[in-house]
Formats: sequence, C-alpha cells, structure tokens
Amino acid sequence: MISMPPSDNDLHAYVDHQLSEADRRQVETYLASHPAVAKRVRAWQQDAQHLRATLSATLQQPLNPSLDPTVIRQRLKHRSRRHLASAAVLMLAVGVGGLGGWQARQITLLSAAAPMADALQAYRLIAQQGVLPADYQTGDEHSMQGWLDRYFTQADRLPDLSAAGFKPVSGRLLSTEQGAAAMVVYQDSSGQKISFYIRPPGPRNFLLPRGSRRDGELQAEYWSGPGYNYAMVIPSDTPTAQKLKQTLNF
Repeated sequence: MISMPPSDNDLHAYVDHQLSEADRRQVETYLASHPAVAKRVRAWQQDAQHLRATLSATLQQPLNPSLDPTVIRQRLKHRSRRHLASAAVLMLAVGVGGLGGWQARQITLLSAAAPMADALQAYRLIAQQGVLPADYQTGDEHSMQGWLDRYFTQADRLPDLSAAGFKPVSGRLLSTEQGAAAMVVYQDSSGQKISFYIRPPGPRNFLLPRGSRRDGELQAEYWSGPGYNYAMVIPSDTPTAQKLKQTLNF
C-alpha cells in the first residue's frame, strides 16, 4: 500500500502500470484533486505511449546471433581502440537482448527533452531499477578509470568522492544517437547510489554550459569539457546531496 501524497516513484509506477488495483485507484483520486501533478503525469504517459509506438517494430525483430556478446568480444579484440569506442558500445548495448536494446533506445529518445535527460533516465534504469546489468564491476577507482579510458580517451577524470564516502562500483556502456555513452555508478556504505555520465556532444557539437536541474527525486549537475558532455546524478534534497555538492564544488 502506497502512502499519500504519492512519491515520484509511486507516480512512475502508476504510469508503468506497476501498482495494485487499490493503489491505482488511490493515485487517481489524488490526481483528480491535484491538477498540476496530474498534468505532469499525463506528460509522462504521453512520452511512454510515444516510446512504445516508436519501438514496437524493434521489439518484434528476431535475435541476431552476430550480436552475441561472446562473438562480439572476439571480433573486437582485432579492432582499434577508436573503433571499439564506437562499435563495441553499440553492439554490447544491443547484445544483452531485446530489453536492453529497448531501454538504450528509450534513453536516446528522452535525451532531446532537456539537458542530459538521458543521464537521469540511465540512473533510473541502471542504479534504481537494475533493468540494465553492469558491463564492468570493481571496488577500485583506478581500475574503473582504466575501464572508462578504453572507450573515452582524453575525457575528464572520474570525480574523487571518497571524502563523501562514495567509491565507483560498476560501469555500463550505452549507445545514444550522439554516440557511445557510459555511466559509472558510485555507492557508499549505506547503499546510496549516485552516477557519473559521459557522452559526446553529437555531430552538431552541442556543448553545455555548467548547469543544474531537478527531475522529480533526482538532481543532475551537468557540464561540458573538450569533446564530451558530463553529468552527475544524485538524489535531491538529502544530506547526501548537500555533502556531494560541496565535494564537487557545485
């Protein structure tokens, strides 16, 4: 049973048809008397319908044996690092199966809505919901930096968040319309997660000024460097968020 007023997680579950019948009626009663929240939920529903319509043909495609992760890894051993950055990420994102490809495509479509919306959606799918599995796991920051450097040369170094109690634990490669992307998940001793997200600015070289925006329960701090766009995604309005902002100098 959900509590009132419903949280953003409850509202997302409502949009995704994940609530029980009783909880669904409770949310609908709440939305009927809160038009501003109802308007936001309707926008989410329209986005979800658009995504389902756009991706329905992709989801019906048969599995391609050439996208098997083992076959891909063997093929990519013989290619250059630069080719690996563009081709391997795409194939690995699709190679996990239809669901992984669907979710990676969803991130791409949402990225046009607002600055680094793809970073926020990736956090929800990977750090919160665990829909997409990690490509790399480690408890060592040096190893994680080495993994990231394989695909993103001359990129900013991973933020050192040890003073705030966080260390990088897993990485996930993604494919976006702008090019190969990656998300590194940090975690503290209590299990709280935040993320570092990187992708190229796209063919139009759309670089971002340093900025911040809130989306529901999450806060995105974003910026650009030579050749890449970046975002840190953290839970908003928590003591952890305030400590991280001080550590990151945002």
